Amino acid sequence: MEHSHHSPRDGQINHAFVVGIALNFIYVLVQIFAGLKINSLSLLSDAGHNFLDVSGLALSMLAFRLTKSKATRNFTYGYKKSSILISLLNTIVLLVSIGAIGYEAFVRISHPEQISGGVIAGIALTGIFVNGLSAFLFFREKEKDINIRSAFLHLFSDALISMGLVIGGVLIYYTQLYWIDSLLSVLICLVIIWSTWNMLKSSLYLSLDGVPEEIDILEIIRKIESVDGVKSIHHVHIWAISTRENALTGHLVVSDGLTADQINLTRRLVKQLLAHLNIHHCTLEIESMAQDCGDENC
Repeated sequence: MEHSHHSPRDGQINHAFVVGIALNFIYVLVQIFAGLKINSLSLLSDAGHNFLDVSGLALSMLAFRLTKSKATRNFTYGYKKSSILISLLNTIVLLVSIGAIGYEAFVRISHPEQISGGVIAGIALTGIFVNGLSAFLFFREKEKDINIRSAFLHLFSDALISMGLVIGGVLIYYTQLYWIDSLLSVLICLVIIWSTWNMLKSSLYLSLDGVPEEIDILEIIRKIESVDGVKSIHHVHIWAISTRENALTGHLVVSDGLTADQINLTRRLVKQLLAHLNIHHCTLEIESMAQDCGDENC
């Protein structure tokens, strides 16, 4: 059976991606221009970080759209799994990028160059508004999809980085301690690691078909076995087919003496239960108690 997961909120999420990409791309151009103009490593490194986030938002939007793809003969779940793989790629690229930023920051920290703290603070104030607004667009849906959560975390961390740059710019302006610019770049690297490490683990875990973190497989089994007509369930497998949809297969042992209609009703009740538990794709092989030998190889 084919399920439809489209909703009015899907259009709002797609709009959030478009607005977020546009605002952040313009901000990146402003940062690059200002960073080159005043020779600020913190602005240029943050511009590189924000550009990667723009790329990440674009990939996340692509992944979000691919989760709506229809099944084909060769891809029976469509391209839903791409959302997990893109999330993994996003986090890897972001973590790799901090290597170059961190190296340049440590080189420059011992050879600081004169820069304008006022310009840094002014540009960063704009960043707080741009990233804060963009993050707000994803706030309501951030717990429902790993890519949406990734976008929210990236944008929220960007807003925090911009706040740090404002403080750093003010300090540079009043103290002329130009090494603060390089120190800010190091702090940006630490924030990137903090904000993306859990996302890396989650996306890698799902790409290996681990049971989604929000699902307790033992609790799922217990609830299935509480359905009338069900005696037990075994050979249970649960995995994510996208960042928003989960699947389950299992061997369902039903009571002896049930009619075909009663077995079909039991199957429907189990599937309805699983749908409420965010498992919308399930395949259940029906067995009677007489067939269930209790052996893993049955």
